[in-house]
Amino acid sequence: MGKLKQVKKRDETIVPFKQERITNAILKAVEAIKGQDGTLSKELSDKVVEKLELQFDEKNIPDVEQIQDLVESVLMESGQVRVAKEYILYRYNHARLREERKAVFGKPLKKSKLTVNALKVLKERYLLRNSQGEIIETPDELFMRVARNIAKADKLYDKKADLKKLTGEFYDIMVNLDFLPNSPTLMNAGSEIQQLAACFVLPIEDSMEGIFGSLRDAAIIHKSGGGTGFSFSRLRPRNSRVKSTKGVASGPVSFMTVYNSATEVIKQGGKRRGANMGILRVDHPDILEFINCKEKNDAITNFNISVGLTEEFMKAVEKDKEYSLIDPTSKEIVTKLNATMVFDMLVSAAWRNGDPGIIFLDRINDDNPTPVVGEIESTNPCGEQPLLPYEACNLGSLNLGNFVTEDKKIDWERLKQIIHKSIHFLDNVIDVSRYPLPQITKMVKANRKIGLGVMGWADMLVLLGVPYNTKKGIELAEKVMLFIRKEADYKSCELAKKRGTFPNWTASIYNKNSKYFKGQHLELRNATRITIAPTGTIGMIADASGGIEPIFALSYVKRVMDGKELFYIDKNFKKILEEQNLYSEVLMEQVVNQGSIQHINDIPENIRRAFVVAHDITPEYHLRMQATFQKYTDNAVSKTVNFSNNTTVDDVEEVFLLAYKLRCKGVTIYRDGCKENQVMNLNMNLKKEKEKNITDKKISSSKKDEKCPECTAKMKFQEGCATCLSCGYSYCSSS
Repeated sequence: MGKLKQVKKRDETIVPFKQERITNAILKAVEAIKGQDGTLSKELSDKVVEKLELQFDEKNIPDVEQIQDLVESVLMESGQVRVAKEYILYRYNHARLREERKAVFGKPLKKSKLTVNALKVLKERYLLRNSQGEIIETPDELFMRVARNIAKADKLYDKKADLKKLTGEFYDIMVNLDFLPNSPTLMNAGSEIQQLAACFVLPIEDSMEGIFGSLRDAAIIHKSGGGTGFSFSRLRPRNSRVKSTKGVASGPVSFMTVYNSATEVIKQGGKRRGANMGILRVDHPDILEFINCKEKNDAITNFNISVGLTEEFMKAVEKDKEYSLIDPTSKEIVTKLNATMVFDMLVSAAWRNGDPGIIFLDRINDDNPTPVVGEIESTNPCGEQPLLPYEACNLGSLNLGNFVTEDKKIDWERLKQIIHKSIHFLDNVIDVSRYPLPQITKMVKANRKIGLGVMGWADMLVLLGVPYNTKKGIELAEKVMLFIRKEADYKSCELAKKRGTFPNWTASIYNKNSKYFKGQHLELRNATRITIAPTGTIGMIADASGGIEPIFALSYVKRVMDGKELFYIDKNFKKILEEQNLYSEVLMEQVVNQGSIQHINDIPENIRRAFVVAHDITPEYHLRMQATFQKYTDNAVSKTVNFSNNTTVDDVEEVFLLAYKLRCKGVTIYRDGCKENQVMNLNMNLKKEKEKNITDKKISSSKKDEKCPECTAKMKFQEGCATCLSCGYSYCSSS
């Protein structure tokens, strides 16, 4: 390179001059017009550098804007008018993005791959504030705060540990959005709270002291940013006798309602509302009341609920036989019910509004790594983390879309490196976290469970050109998850050699001398390593598709942060349209209105096949993908099978039975539009809501002189319907 060594960035910092940045920017403009032409891009870039070196030197350093002005000039002088136009557009779009980021955050950001929506989420929930509620850190400072805090744990095992180097590694994997830990870690690491775990399970004993003691403990956990899971199965059934008071018990559902009310008034760390999972065994006498306890959408809103199914019950369903309901206190059979009838009721309730889901309790306990410690009764709020009573787990997720190279291959070596760093990170979290109860501290450090998962799975598939709902998609899932599981186990064993196995390892399923040994002798640092979480907000921060879910829609609105709405267009879809000169406002209007592109013939078939969305995928493929990931996940998998609004109860039944057949640990279904306040919505759904509101207002009136809400022209009324005589807008009382 010549005499030009440095460049001044927009924030006034001086960095090394790199010609490839100019070449790549020109290449993007060339590709938009002529397709890939690296030779032309390099020639034009060389001309830019020649002119730069005539105008600037080591003492007179150019800034970014001066370089970009010169690029435009060279393109025009070289007769590349169309390329110049594309470059100007590229430059304008980046400037607009910088301004949008500045508008959200109030000032320019020095180093950020974060989208505007990600900045909004960070600003609302994650960035530290002072006592006046003012934000006192940038996103980069957040990642450095977390990295520095988590790295400190290494000193517990090695007094000579290079914390500066490790802090840098942890910072890099987060700031590059290759890996993000769960929300409490991002919010609380290095703060006064210092509670970093996401998932907790608390026992509920059958006494007033036990019930309200656990409620108090849950309040403490919610305040610190964690979610809680409960099994209400130990509580005596409704109307059973209470010897101490000579009264009758009110039953599990009544106490779940009390927990729900308490959660409503507690905010997690002042940043998000408490989330709960409520589970009742299918053989509890109050199971029918539990199945229907969320029949109304405004009931028990702070709980997800799941029925704990047993192998005995499922076999009775298959044979259409009766099964026993057992009093949890006396252990006596109270009555018998037809299993098929109960299963049908469960399916109908799930079809109605998504609750309850199901978990297979016996299957979960088959994989319980420490059965000597106790039986697993419940999971965290989204079902992916089965835990013992008083156990907690910290989670984190790899952003798989970041590991696809430009030549459409998976960078296995880089993925391996990030897996190892992530397992190291999560094991450190256990040591630096401050737990809300001494019982939790003891249990967590005895088992040292962690949960490394993934997000951006759908992103990885589309970048590789592999449709989600194909045999090739399932085969790739098997290959990727086997690799992650293998490397996570390897790193956990490596840590065990340096730091020791988890204390309960001796009696665990991994010790060949244990009576619970399952056939694979592994000296592990962590009782569990893999969890597939839904990655709601951290997926928004990373701009990644959620967990292992397919793309929800190519354009949608997500309701977050107490009702705020964020608009999304799939980044990979927009990019491929632009690269193939297919992007247009008319086409995007179709996508916005439909969410899916399967019926848009203007889009090539190979793009349509790659960009399938949730409602394009059959329930069978939803489940087969979940089962494939579950195969290599020692905890569980959070996955929702999405149905269209007009799906049938029989369709839901098939999914529940297939989940059992494929050896999933649980499953949740959701029928589009079955709840009024839906988190993710197609834009057309929002339009329907708006139209319905107008309809309700208009039809309730007997006036026949109403004006069109779209163009204010006269409406024609006939048989409960109204049609605009000008623009054709219509609505009906039956719609």
